[in-house]
Amino acid sequence: MTFKTFVVAGCAMALALSGAAPAFAQQPAAAPAAPAAPAVTHGAPTPGLCIVSVENAIGASTVGKYVNTRLQQLVAQVNAELNAEKTGIDNDAKALDGQRATLDQNTLEQRAAALQVRANALQRKAQQRDREIQATEQKAINRVGTEMEPLIRQAYQQKQCSMLINRNSIILGNPASDITPQVVTALNAKITQFAFDRERLDAPAPTAAAPAAAAAPRR
Repeated sequence: MTFKTFVVAGCAMALALSGAAPAFAQQPAAAPAAPAAPAVTHGAPTPGLCIVSVENAIGASTVGKYVNTRLQQLVAQVNAELNAEKTGIDNDAKALDGQRATLDQNTLEQRAAALQVRANALQRKAQQRDREIQATEQKAINRVGTEMEPLIRQAYQQKQCSMLINRNSIILGNPASDITPQVVTALNAKITQFAFDRERLDAPAPTAAAPAAAAAPRR
């Protein structure tokens, strides 16, 4: 199943020693409200034909809203971490710039190079945090999907459907054929939240004992 992304967690940071503002997790500008669609008169629902929107079911459910809120909290934590490091780099860069007249060229270049190393490391960390947020979101949404899948089957059988179509694949459909509300009700009764934290994608540091342990013969 494909699930709709709840949180925009773009993590590209334009790092510069001049103090450019980070662009992590910036929300896009709100689009102007679309005019209300005209009322549609539907024909009689086709017996046995049902439609469902997995994305809308997740978004309307209590657990889906919880996942959205929790992801926003994790993004805020990442923003705080990255912005704190960037502020430190910016402050050190400004201090170095004020010492230009008192430092010899070699020292100035060495300190500037050290600042650039820190800036590059921060950019790599920002990219990694972006991947971690995306992995966290996908894992959480997959968990909701796993909880919801048997409920879709249950609603399908209760409605006596003979065919189930993704609502997002059709332009219009009779609401009487839509089992999404039943799925949302069942999901709300089953689960409202679950604990999860940001996925960690840091590579484990190699240890000296690991190769020796791997080479040791089994007894």
